[in-house]
Amino acid sequence: MPERQYRTLTKRTVDRLAVNGKDGVFWDSELPGFGIRVYPTGRKVYVVQTRTNGKSRRVTVGRHGDVAPDQARKDAANIIARLKAGLPPVEQQPEPEPTVADLAEHYEREYVAMHCKPNTIKHYGLMLKKHIVPGLGGLRVSEVEKKHILEFQFGLSDMPTVANRTVDILVKMFNMAELWEMRPPGRNPCRSVRRYKVDPHNERFLTPKELARLGRTLDIAPEKRLASRHAAAAIRLLVLTGCRRNEIMGLAWDDLDFEAGEMRLGDSKAGPRIVPMPPAAAEVLAELPRVPGNRWVFPGRKKGTHQTNINDSWNRIRKQADLDGVRLHDLRHSFASRALALGEGLPMIGELLGHRQVNTTARYAHLARESVRASTARVADSIGADILTEQDSGA
Repeated sequence: MPERQYRTLTKRTVDRLAVNGKDGVFWDSELPGFGIRVYPTGRKVYVVQTRTNGKSRRVTVGRHGDVAPDQARKDAANIIARLKAGLPPVEQQPEPEPTVADLAEHYEREYVAMHCKPNTIKHYGLMLKKHIVPGLGGLRVSEVEKKHILEFQFGLSDMPTVANRTVDILVKMFNMAELWEMRPPGRNPCRSVRRYKVDPHNERFLTPKELARLGRTLDIAPEKRLASRHAAAAIRLLVLTGCRRNEIMGLAWDDLDFEAGEMRLGDSKAGPRIVPMPPAAAEVLAELPRVPGNRWVFPGRKKGTHQTNINDSWNRIRKQADLDGVRLHDLRHSFASRALALGEGLPMIGELLGHRQVNTTARYAHLARESVRASTARVADSIGADILTEQDSGA
């Protein structure tokens, strides 16, 4: 075993220390157990070596250059004293308590990015960055209470739909916070926070006359250069199936089973699902030309891609059909409205539209009530006519 080398470790001494081919330790002559390890690369690290409970312990103090020899000696003396007392070499500093901003970052990275679809990831990221982090980010996760959520929600009261969506995200965030042990279980501050009522009249439903105008416009759209043949067909399918835009635009030919009359949606918001292909929709699809080498029903301009944006086509068609203020998504609402008018119940509507939560379908409850009132009026009128007839004949 090589003999220990002792020096008074000053900056000048340490700067001049060097080894050849193998690292070595130079010990301080003033403080037993304090030394510096020198590597052939020139790197120098202060260390402590002492015995505690019959065992030798070696602890790194710091790198020369980052810490001066005098300070390293003081730190070493403190480490030795702590080790002799049976304590950790350095006093453990408590980890800073996570804030809502920390939780949001963790939630976006560890949950949203792993479990959500690209559009949902983008939407959640926007809600977190634009609303949740600015509004609640500075609070510690453990201190957030229901009153903070209510204050935040009230701050978005002029945008009730956005307020509801952010609260939905917060519910999931704080559920995960409990799972990640950032909060005690069973203390989600969003529990029992009521969502704002969204005015159902803001949702647009096409009347039979408006649907007829839309149909006539779609017929002439390619000829009048309002929309390509594929874009016009996509809009027609939105009306006939009640599917979401991305579900239709992302259809591949392999997703279509004409024999079974089904469309297999792999990129649905609620997960993969099978949607019936009604004869009218099958006819639209069967007439579409296929692009060689492209698997998509609605091919994009770039080879091997599919269309994603038909807003410009829709705006031209909407203007031609005199459908001011009608959005593409309103075609889905119109599908639900017609289903209710034909007597389908809300559970079936949710199944047709691919809703994952009952609350989502509940937005159409007012239409169901209107349908019931209309049916009641028709029945009452019919019975009333019979009663009046009987009274008149009796007279």
